[in-house]
Amino acid sequence: MALIGTLRTKMTKWVVGAVAISMGAFIVGSDLFGNGPRSIFAGSQNNIGEIAGSTISIDEFNAVVQEQENNYILSFGRQPGDREMTSLRQQAWDLLIARKAIVPQYEKVGVEVTSDEVWDMIQGKNIDENVKSSFLDSAGNFDRTRLIQYLQQIDAMPANSEQRVRWETFKSSLVPGRARIKYENLLIKTNYVTEAEAEKDYHTQNDVAEVKFLYVPYFAISDSLAKVSDGDLRSYYDKNKEKYKAKETRSVSYVSFPVIPSSADSAAIKTEMDKLAAEFTTTKEDSLFAVDNTDGQSAFEKYTPSTLPAALSSQSLTEGTVVGPFIDNGYYKLIKMVKSGKDTVYNAKASHILIKWDDTSEASKKAAKEKARKILADIKGGASFAAKAREFGTDGTAPQGGDLGWFRSGQMVKPFESAVFGATKTGLLNDVVETDFGYHIIEVTGVKDNTSYTVATIERAITPSDETQNEASRKADAFATEVSSIDEFKELAKKNNYTVVDANEVGTADRRISNLNDARSIVMWLFRDAKKGKVSEVFELNDEYVVAVMTGETEDGYKSFDKVKEEITPFVRNEIKGKLLIEKIKAQKGSLDEIAKAVSPDATVASSSDLKLSTSTLPTAGFDPVAIGTAFSLENGKTSAPFAGENGVLVMELQNKTIAPAVGDYSVFKNQLKQAIDTRSAYIIMEAIKDGSNIKDARYKFY
Repeated sequence: MALIGTLRTKMTKWVVGAVAISMGAFIVGSDLFGNGPRSIFAGSQNNIGEIAGSTISIDEFNAVVQEQENNYILSFGRQPGDREMTSLRQQAWDLLIARKAIVPQYEKVGVEVTSDEVWDMIQGKNIDENVKSSFLDSAGNFDRTRLIQYLQQIDAMPANSEQRVRWETFKSSLVPGRARIKYENLLIKTNYVTEAEAEKDYHTQNDVAEVKFLYVPYFAISDSLAKVSDGDLRSYYDKNKEKYKAKETRSVSYVSFPVIPSSADSAAIKTEMDKLAAEFTTTKEDSLFAVDNTDGQSAFEKYTPSTLPAALSSQSLTEGTVVGPFIDNGYYKLIKMVKSGKDTVYNAKASHILIKWDDTSEASKKAAKEKARKILADIKGGASFAAKAREFGTDGTAPQGGDLGWFRSGQMVKPFESAVFGATKTGLLNDVVETDFGYHIIEVTGVKDNTSYTVATIERAITPSDETQNEASRKADAFATEVSSIDEFKELAKKNNYTVVDANEVGTADRRISNLNDARSIVMWLFRDAKKGKVSEVFELNDEYVVAVMTGETEDGYKSFDKVKEEITPFVRNEIKGKLLIEKIKAQKGSLDEIAKAVSPDATVASSSDLKLSTSTLPTAGFDPVAIGTAFSLENGKTSAPFAGENGVLVMELQNKTIAPAVGDYSVFKNQLKQAIDTRSAYIIMEAIKDGSNIKDARYKFY
């Protein structure tokens, strides 16, 4: 039955992965789906989306979520938490896409997976790799006998048993994976690379150009000389509109009212801890008392000198001593030294200065040893060990003056450990110690000790009181009540010295807004109820109250001209600068160096002796594939006209172009291109199915 446990572990990947596998169908285009009936998606508050013309109700979606939740419980033996449920809902949505959009395409072309094929994948000649990896012998090889034994055990189990259900779930997950492969291969097997394409790729990778070029960056012309009109901006926007496609987003401003413990809250907790300290001192039931009164997880622990809490100094190691209350990382703490004893493991404390040799030759090791002994002599003469460690140390402890802190036996290399653990008193060791790392100058700062300490700890988190929480809530309510527009929102915030945080392009699936970690409720409000200028009610998040106002919206489609106007201005300005620079360069005569000198002090002339078409950057000029293509288009000794590049205006001069000699067989390049095409197919598949399915996702209305 141990094999069932193995399968249980594997099922985590199988069940979750089945969805991703089934998503991989290759769609030629949206014509496979047809136009379908007019969408009724917007007509019902209970609809959560639409896939390939099929409306998805909230009930249908929740049923698939329940399937995923059941699989999760089956795999992990526990209920999923909030984070896991977010993932399971996404898996459910992906599964619906598979069922509504992909599987019908299998049926249209006659793709199916028979029961014989499933048998073959489980115990035939073509066993699934996941099955093989679950049934291995001691040598790590697939053990068919163990598989058959397991299958016999499964067949003997009741149909509703956990193991049987898990196995049947896995079997069913094999079908969409095999169907995907069949369907995908119908099209991927048609991928083809011609001999001409392979030859072109060969020359792209191997032809070399020697070039010299003039580069004048756009910043060589002042912005004040490149006036940008609305007409210029509109023209650029119309030509490049495809760059500004947008998903549905919202913009929001918000004010946070954090719930932070006040000084009175802290004082009240300290008063309580003072009372506990008195009882802690007299109680004989240290562990029970600590467990009953702490908010922490380490109420009763055993420590070594290396792990002892910093609050326990040598003066507070007497049994029965209580230290505190003191503040540590947001908690008030009380620590009681219960008892000390002896452990089987020793601890020691030391600092060191490591002097490494350059190589393992005798001369190099001798030089390193002499250097180490010279430093040791200086320290013996009164020099600071820590200062010498910072000056000469060659490992990560040098900045800390060579301090290694406490370490237990077995942590250090043998020669070093023997030297430190053999010391009977603290102080500088008389001679250097050699290890495989180099020569060590060692100062023992704590002799070996196997003392153990049993410590009881009471922790109380410094949390806000109800009064503090109510005060933050009251401020948030008052603020939300007094404002009803964006201007009022910002004016009142300024008047009260509240910080306004702006967040743009919040998406429907976002869970975080700026510095708000769990802001899903605000996102849902933005897309479900809000409109521009509407102020929200108060949102209660983990440790703060938030009031928000929606400041803008972008629907699916193209960003409006007004929204991108500021974004495109630098590009349009560079176009204008490019035209000015081109005219200025055309007016000059002479060599590239002479033109550069006449045009601008920012102009440079650079060269490259091994430029290839497969690259996309030029020295000095940076990313500029057009410039590289221009260079290769020239004849030897010719110079291009000035042209606008990515970052400035260029003039290319081809000094020499070396064409790689023809080869008899381009199959290597052909195979590389074919492999690249096949690899990209997975992405193409996903994008094609999404485009062809006309997917509308409104889960943000509900989750």
